[in-house]
Amino acid sequence: MRQVFLDTETTGLSADNGDRIIEIGCVEMLHRKLTGNNRHFYVNPGRDSHEEALKVHGITSEFLKDKPKFAEVAQDLLDYLKDAHVVIHNAPFDLGFLNMELALIKQSPVKSVVASITDTLVMAKELFPGKRNSLDALCDRLEVDNSGRTLHGALLDAELLADMYINLTRGQDALLMDEAPTTDANGAQVNVLDLSQFMLPVISANAQELAVHEDVLKQIDKSSNAKTIWRTREQKTPETVP
Repeated sequence: MRQVFLDTETTGLSADNGDRIIEIGCVEMLHRKLTGNNRHFYVNPGRDSHEEALKVHGITSEFLKDKPKFAEVAQDLLDYLKDAHVVIHNAPFDLGFLNMELALIKQSPVKSVVASITDTLVMAKELFPGKRNSLDALCDRLEVDNSGRTLHGALLDAELLADMYINLTRGQDALLMDEAPTTDANGAQVNVLDLSQFMLPVISANAQELAVHEDVLKQIDKSSNAKTIWRTREQKTPETVP
């Protein structure tokens, strides 16, 4: 499976109110292994960042003034994302900005070119209900080194997201998760795992374990002044067992 971990930085929090993308970072993983085939774009948004946003990412208008417009990098980005299983933390935010930028240049939304979209924030909330599930909080909880993250950066955050995802899904590398997915209201994928394909071994108790079990049942018989339900069922024929 080819996965792309994606993050963006923006001039502010609202695509609907005119904020724009200023940075896009993508990290590729093939069969849960990083390939190094990444993409990183700085984008001239044609407007200044809000003061609070600038404190978060530190990317100034002066730095961005000679960078390409989104329209100039869009096709490269779409070609890179084509048929990938895209993973985003808080997908509605990044998708909202990407789809807005694509709409401005009369391109279809991201979901039209990718195989699926998975939101790790949704996954984390299900695994850690009631806890902080920001990228930083998850890195701390899942032992991912984020000490270099003094400011947000799209490529760095995508790399951290990839590492965090591996730890979040640790042990699932042997599981096949290609069954038909369901999606939430934002189009983010929620994988449904079919366990019927796995044959679990049946391990019978050995003689010593059976003897210990019998002794436990005798103790329960004695303490309860009656036979255990297991003994009662053993005495019934298969036809009379409910």
